[in-house]
Amino acid sequence: MESVREEDTRELGEKMGRLAEAGEVYALVGDLGVGKTVFTQGFARGLGVREAVNSPTFTILQVYEEGRLPFYHFDVYRIEDAEEMEETGYEDCFYGEGVCLVEWADLVREILPERYTQITIEKDPEKGFDYRKITIERRTGQKR
Repeated sequence: MESVREEDTRELGEKMGRLAEAGEVYALVGDLGVGKTVFTQGFARGLGVREAVNSPTFTILQVYEEGRLPFYHFDVYRIEDAEEMEETGYEDCFYGEGVCLVEWADLVREILPERYTQITIEKDPEKGFDYRKITIERRTGQKR
């Protein structure tokens, strides 16, 4: 999918949030400033979350319970290694009754569940400042 404005990215997130089901994990991958948080804001809106959603950079995990499903938003940008995720209780989130979205998921790939959806957001300056290529892939069979 191509996004040519921030709102396109937010709308895709919202659409995916409306379709999300309990127990799903979404792995968000992309460089700094590509729109991961914009996507996440739309995703939360699609789940029915009304409160402001920002990257929980210093807390790693933000929990939103007001939507149709619990929403667990991880931002793992500042962790040193996947072992730090143990402190968040991530397994309860990954294998619980809510939906997880992990920003910077490539940093903790080894702890992601066997099945997850990876959303990769990339810039292409040749196509314009606001252009984004968004790739959605279902991943299965990863070793734990």
